[in-house]
Amino acid sequence: MDLTVKIIRICGNCPVYEVGDKFIIKEGYKVQSEIPLCMHSLSSLMPYYNAFAKGVSPKELGLGKGKSIFIQCMDPHDLTDGGTVTMEICRNE
Repeated sequence: MDLTVKIIRICGNCPVYEVGDKFIIKEGYKVQSEIPLCMHSLSSLMPYYNAFAKGVSPKELGLGKGKSIFIQCMDPHDLTDGGTVTMEICRNE
């Protein structure tokens, strides 16, 4: 199952993403993007994207109440002058 990852919030100043940016994870492992991707955000996705793509519910993962899951990158913006990015991940059904 393909997933769409959308940037929905940035606290601080992210040097890579802007709110509204999107990329796709196709067939469970192929990242398709027309924008640069941040390794911090990808590492935050790694523990969850495969289970979510295979049908585990957002509630079971503890990452959402509806059809999407929500995660943040690891950058603690208030300590690094960077930006903490919140992503919404949904299944492309």
